[in-house]
Amino acid sequence: MRWKYDIYTNPSSINHFQIFQLSFTSNPKLETILSPTEWKGTPITSEGRFVNHEHPMKMDFADVFKWQLSNNPDKAAKKLDRWRLQPVPYNDWLTSNVDCIVWLGHSSFFIRLDGKTIMIDPVFGDLSFLVKRFVKFPLDPSKLNNLDYILLSHDHRDHLDEPSVKALAKNNPKAHYLTGLGIEGLLQSFTQSKLIQSAGWFQKFHTPDSPLEIFYLPSRHWGRRLITDTNVRLWGAFVIRSGNKTIYFSGDTGYGSHFKQAGELFPDITHAIIGIGAYKPEWFMGSNHISPQDAVKGFNELGAKHLMPMHYGTFDLSDEALSDPYQTMLQQQELGNINGQLLLPRPGEVLEI
Repeated sequence: MRWKYDIYTNPSSINHFQIFQLSFTSNPKLETILSPTEWKGTPITSEGRFVNHEHPMKMDFADVFKWQLSNNPDKAAKKLDRWRLQPVPYNDWLTSNVDCIVWLGHSSFFIRLDGKTIMIDPVFGDLSFLVKRFVKFPLDPSKLNNLDYILLSHDHRDHLDEPSVKALAKNNPKAHYLTGLGIEGLLQSFTQSKLIQSAGWFQKFHTPDSPLEIFYLPSRHWGRRLITDTNVRLWGAFVIRSGNKTIYFSGDTGYGSHFKQAGELFPDITHAIIGIGAYKPEWFMGSNHISPQDAVKGFNELGAKHLMPMHYGTFDLSDEALSDPYQTMLQQQELGNINGQLLLPRPGEVLEI
């Protein structure tokens, strides 16, 4: 289903208004949780490229070069930084029946909820020969079997890692894959699975034989794996709900009104998992990676009970030192800025919920 509109947008990377001719799309096989008068669908350009529903972002290579050629004011602190995340040795928690969240580094999570097991954004090793892990994956990935759901928030390689997805597919032939529009083809080629669902924003996945409800919501980001496929696959956040427990997973995102809106749609969020790393310099990164301070702001607008930061300490992807997001979040706690409980588990540490 598509609606066609001309709308005015003001991308953060340009200083003038630009007109985009957009249509709006969704997966007609999935339920949209907003009415047609509230939401016409996920915006997509005439070239088939998705765009943020606010703060549309235009990829400007001049900004990339400006960032790479500019001086990093955190360079000295980064060079001296010896802080590292310390993973917890695996202690057979996969055989438990307890509801839990286990952070596995970066944006990778294992979740057990009402007897169902979920893996989000699995990345088991290095991203490349240049981008190495600074904390070892906290268990043998081959132990991750009998998973019910594998969730992929978007197509960037630090979230949708081909070797990791293929390894999971081999050990989890009955797993259901849930992701954003346009990613289904990529996943099918990696997994050969027929159990793939792709959603637009504000859509609910089919989980008929499960106590879980899983939704796909907006985030402020972008997508690309190669040079020519920018934004042909959607990015987003997940909400996972069962009984009196609701988990919000932000995916990669800049700050925006989507936090407040998610809180209004799901006023019972118990745990909010929000990225805090790869945010400097903020003039460049802020449109797609949220700072710790803005993560706190977004968390407060969600109205959630517990804040669990992610997307820090595993890979060096930007100008700040590895310890910066963690220390900044502790400062936010000391200042009393967090309207809830801050949870900072180590990778591999089991958080019972």
